[in-house]
Amino acid sequence: MSPVAVQEVPASEFDAVACNYEETLQRGLHLSGESAAYFAASRAAWTRKRLNRFNISKSLHLGIDFGCGTGNSIPHLQHTLGCRAVVGLDPSIQSLQVARASHPASTFQFYTLDAYRPRGDADLVFCNGVFHHIPPNERTRAMETITSLLRPGGVFAYWENNCWNPGTRFLMKRIPFDRDAVPISIPQSRRLLEQAKLQVICVDTCFYFPRVLKWLRVMEPYLCKIPLGAQYLCLAMKPR
Repeated sequence: MSPVAVQEVPASEFDAVACNYEETLQRGLHLSGESAAYFAASRAAWTRKRLNRFNISKSLHLGIDFGCGTGNSIPHLQHTLGCRAVVGLDPSIQSLQVARASHPASTFQFYTLDAYRPRGDADLVFCNGVFHHIPPNERTRAMETITSLLRPGGVFAYWENNCWNPGTRFLMKRIPFDRDAVPISIPQSRRLLEQAKLQVICVDTCFYFPRVLKWLRVMEPYLCKIPLGAQYLCLAMKPR
């Protein structure tokens, strides 16, 4: 099978910010009162909760982080989502170098998108905030690539920024590498998943309240079907 074939945001853009990616991202997230690490851990915890709901095993063989960047989500795929081996894929060589240095465990491997050959054996593909960087005319091919990574019965956890949330739009304008990105709505994402022959089993939105209102976060599980959270999760399965 051929290497992963998808054109994302030019790798040079993320190569240029790889060494200070976390600091740049944090400046954008400052108004939320939370760190990037908080959001990474929370996404993984919510994903695990949904996997449990649909009786997805707590022990998975292979997890792939599609568009892993500097590896912010990598340890959560292992420790929270239960993947015994994790592969990070990204077009940015500099970002992958940072990821390798930050996560040297032998259970983690990192490849550029054009170097990894899909084998249709991933139990889980995880993706956060990647598709708004992919040009709209390339998104269908990217989703087909993700389908080729999954085994039959494998699950795709697709997280994106919710363009229906005004706070998200404002924060994206504060982050240099998000400023010119093209947001993708929940219906657009759902169509992409279905066109790639993936079965959507769950759509949730998360992150309704900033840290200053964290006492209200106990309500968030009851709000997840109202499409106004800062990010959304589409959980989809490759048919068996």
